[in-house]
Amino acid sequence: MIIFVRHGQTTTNAKGLLVGRSDPELTELGQRQARALRPLLQNVSEVWVSPLQRARFTAELAVPHVSSSVRASFVEVDYGDLEGQPMSAISPAQWRAFEADHTMALGNGESLASVDARVHAELDALLANRESLLHSLEHHLAIVSHVSPIKSAMAWALGVPGSVAWRSRLDNGSITTIATRRALPTLIHFNMVPPLD
Repeated sequence: MIIFVRHGQTTTNAKGLLVGRSDPELTELGQRQARALRPLLQNVSEVWVSPLQRARFTAELAVPHVSSSVRASFVEVDYGDLEGQPMSAISPAQWRAFEADHTMALGNGESLASVDARVHAELDALLANRESLLHSLEHHLAIVSHVSPIKSAMAWALGVPGSVAWRSRLDNGSITTIATRRALPTLIHFNMVPPLD
């Protein structure tokens, strides 16, 4: 099974800003969210992380018993000129354009179709490898990442267009799990948030 973890809250998340390739720190709440994941990650035997520190630090707090390896494919979408902007900086017409065209680059940065391509390639390789942890019932792979790559993985598991991302919500410190059934990917949980201490 693959357990996707969205990193804990960052300083920019707390301000409601678009955060892509910038690298803000976790807030105190974000650190609590990461630690709250520990009981759900006891059977994790391998951890992949985005290169960004918010993902790496979340992994250290949530899965302290396993060293992580960086996988650039699971980095957040590049928001380009929109990086660090409030949601209100994007007009309703721009939002409609983004939602209608999955290949449109956000803020002249990266398209969600590009995110799908890199995430799906990694997941296709895991699915094709019958020895990978995706196929294990007892040992799991945790991937600590961000909103866009995790929503992309959800779409992959469901076999639906990536535009489904616009109709879903993914919270900080949440877990999304994907397993296999009859050698096909299956979504088990989406946006599961454990209670904080």
